[in-house]
Amino acid sequence: MPSGFNYADSPRARRHGRRGYSGYASYRSWLRDEFCFRCVYCLIREQWGRTVGEFDLDHFLPQSLEPHQANDYDNLIYSCATCNVAKGNRAIPDPTSTLTAAQVIVHDDGAISGLTQEAERLIRILDLNDEDYRRWRRTWSRIIELAEQYDAKLHRQLMGFPEDLPNLSRLRPPEGNARPEGIEASYFEQRKRGALAPVY
Repeated sequence: MPSGFNYADSPRARRHGRRGYSGYASYRSWLRDEFCFRCVYCLIREQWGRTVGEFDLDHFLPQSLEPHQANDYDNLIYSCATCNVAKGNRAIPDPTSTLTAAQVIVHDDGAISGLTQEAERLIRILDLNDEDYRRWRRTWSRIIELAEQYDAKLHRQLMGFPEDLPNLSRLRPPEGNARPEGIEASYFEQRKRGALAPVY
């Protein structure tokens, strides 16, 4: 598997449950932490580019189909703008349970294969296997490998966490938090305890 493109071993369980914001953009800090500062679909990381304008809050169930879930935290996903546009308003398999190491293989040549019908469908809808994506994966994989061999500081920058980890304990959503234990598991709190891994 190319460096940097490791999908989760198992389906992602939500660890935050904030409620009551009047607009879904207010959930951005929570979703950055929830999805480990990378796009749930293609795995591009904040550390690999500009964060402003590059990442969107995607509605898993499109607003056009389920307008009453527009501000539902569990319906929001952190994705890059490219994947969000590719998805559009189509209903898709849930990426938090479909894009896992058991259902997706990323090959050394940058190709990606779905091992289930749902994973294959999601890859096809988002066009994650086109030549531009393959080239992008090969390029970033090589950059990461070279950094790991020759520039430890750059490798930590590319594969580590952003400096501006959100301090979620300071945020106060109007209707509270259905999963308060997630605060202690947040990356900001891990860093404060000295338990944050240098790379992931």
